[in-house]
Amino acid sequence: MKNSYKVVIVGAGTAGISVAARLLRKSHHLTNEVAIIDPAQKHYYQPLWTLVGGGAAKKEDSERDMEGLIPEGAVWIPQTVENFDPDHNQVILKDQTTVTYDYLVVAAGIEIDWDSIKGLKEALGSKNVCSNYSFEHVQYTWETIRNFTSGTALFTHPNSPVKCGGAPQKIMYLAEDHFRKKGIRNNVNVIFRSANPAIFDVLKYRNALEKVVERKEIETHFRQDLIEIKADEKIAVFENLDTGGIEEVRYDMIHAVPHMKAPGFIANSPLADENGWVDVDMHTLQHKKYDNVFGLGDNANLPTSKTGAAIRQQAPVVVENIVANMRHQQMTHHYDGYSSCPIVTGYNKLILAEFDYSKEPAESMPFNQGVERTSMYMLKKDLLPIMYWDGMLKGTM
Repeated sequence: MKNSYKVVIVGAGTAGISVAARLLRKSHHLTNEVAIIDPAQKHYYQPLWTLVGGGAAKKEDSERDMEGLIPEGAVWIPQTVENFDPDHNQVILKDQTTVTYDYLVVAAGIEIDWDSIKGLKEALGSKNVCSNYSFEHVQYTWETIRNFTSGTALFTHPNSPVKCGGAPQKIMYLAEDHFRKKGIRNNVNVIFRSANPAIFDVLKYRNALEKVVERKEIETHFRQDLIEIKADEKIAVFENLDTGGIEEVRYDMIHAVPHMKAPGFIANSPLADENGWVDVDMHTLQHKKYDNVFGLGDNANLPTSKTGAAIRQQAPVVVENIVANMRHQQMTHHYDGYSSCPIVTGYNKLILAEFDYSKEPAESMPFNQGVERTSMYMLKKDLLPIMYWDGMLKGTM
């Protein structure tokens, strides 16, 4: 392994592999000059985990070996990053070796903080405590829902950024649909407690989802942040974010979403803003201080939802702007904050939310997307995974 590359990409998730594939397709002279640093041996298509938790997909279909996904012409360095030294164009690895770059792309994703909710880590995967944010335990969500017969089914959304902001409520809609089909809905109280001020940020989709919640007779509470689970007693403890008050809520099953944060090696680096995220220009995705550093995906401080669909729009901007820099040309590509959230509202039902920085709809379909549609459910379940594995990760879409 050499220790100097034209482009170094930290992170081999959706963002990192997409950027590497696009760079190599665009500039063949970069063969063996693009390095991807990531210790993970497996790569996951995480949007599928909602359907796995709802019993509509297999978790094995979301997992592939990392080695087979690294683009041809890229060099994979399967090690952990310890820190950055952007003043000397260096990435410091855990074993204290350094990798030098001309350009750096930071795409290390988001860190799930399982310790942020007292009692969650210890109880997860048992005692009817489940979470779709864990590959190891996602199957337990379906086991819990499938075996549930009566009582309170509690679903939460944390007071932090989350990957796919709609996921915490998608599994709730699937669970409610399953309870109804099973004939036990009258025996179940479905509750959603969210730290957010409303069911969704974008008004059009908020109005649509409020109708879904009303139709499904789901009890909602907002500005409520889960801070502790007492699994033996089946009690969830929430903080009221407006008053600071503490409330204990009894449940019979709980789908808990942990708080999430920027990876520690980024948060403690010169690349981070005051909240720990990679500090980039929201349109060019270039670092605000270091011109040869770019950031995208979940670890960037972009004021939009952290989704794979957002990355699909960000990756071409990063690639085109890096190439423009290499050629000493002006950067002309800009990201408008586009993000998308396919909100599953039941089996065979989905609202496809698409929006931009202005929190206004940015819809791509020739029909009203604020309506539940079976066609959009099939898009998520059957088409989007193919587009991901065979298109997005290969730099063709």
